[in-house]
Amino acid sequence: MPTAEHFILRELLARDSHWISGTTLATKLGVSRVAVWQHMEKLRAAGFVFEAQRARGYRLTAPPGTPHAALIETQLKVRPRGFSLLVLDEIDSTNDEAARQLASGRAAPFAVIARRQTSGRGRLGRAWHSAANGNLYVSVAFRPRVPPERMGAFTLWMGLNVCELIANFTRLTPSLKWPNDILFDGRKAGGMLTEARVDADQIRDLVFGLGLNLNSPADGWPGDLARRAVSLAEVGGTPLDFNRFTAALLGRVLLAYQKFMDGDYTKTFADLWHRFDGLRGRSIVLVEAGRRHHGTVSGLDDEGALLLRDAHGRTHRFRAGEVTVEKAS
Repeated sequence: MPTAEHFILRELLARDSHWISGTTLATKLGVSRVAVWQHMEKLRAAGFVFEAQRARGYRLTAPPGTPHAALIETQLKVRPRGFSLLVLDEIDSTNDEAARQLASGRAAPFAVIARRQTSGRGRLGRAWHSAANGNLYVSVAFRPRVPPERMGAFTLWMGLNVCELIANFTRLTPSLKWPNDILFDGRKAGGMLTEARVDADQIRDLVFGLGLNLNSPADGWPGDLARRAVSLAEVGGTPLDFNRFTAALLGRVLLAYQKFMDGDYTKTFADLWHRFDGLRGRSIVLVEAGRRHHGTVSGLDDEGALLLRDAHGRTHRFRAGEVTVEKAS
């Protein structure tokens, strides 16, 4: 339910950098000027930067660079009935917290965002660097109640939507490395992890997790990560508005999920894959169940499986695996 904080933020955002008086805010909210001042001080403590002038009022000059629940919710344009948002300072893993919330009966869909993860992870249990450095760590939880075989292309579909959102928001051009990595010129900017709990022959709980490097500085990566990781701010040369981007991303994820469940995703899946495919025509090594497969990527099938053409011209289909791009000799 919207609060006074939501209302104040909506009024400030609607005026962009223009002034709004404390009297106007107090009148619209039906509270005292002192109460408005208290709300503004609370927002200041959360990282908002305001100008305040007698007889003119307030104007927002800079939003916080870390997740703020009310600011994200105020800017969220796609909001399914019952959707809720949980923003935490620190958690072991947003995917794990989403699973716990599902197990405790929280209504879905909902999203969990953390400023820092202590045990963030990607595919195959790999650690995901999750410091409180302006990057996005988010999981969105659903209860799809569908057979597992219906979800084969889900992670790829969501990744393609994230790539298009990045392209539209930043004018940058990411690529998607099958099955779950978001890259810029071979450096990793994001990774996805979808986890499901299956009862009988149906997926009961589904969690889509995303770690996306938004605003971490170029010198902020530990050790070998400096060579392999990159942030959108580093690629684009300017920091992103964290909360505005997060609201846009959540809206896109929620919309993409609904299109997937309705079956509408098939209308644009191929076009999006052609636009953001980071592997087509590349020579790769794919490791599946301990076996190494060499070949050239020729595309995807309708279920999101990777098509790999071997040295003898035979095409093989892989639904899972770890991909390494072979260096040109």
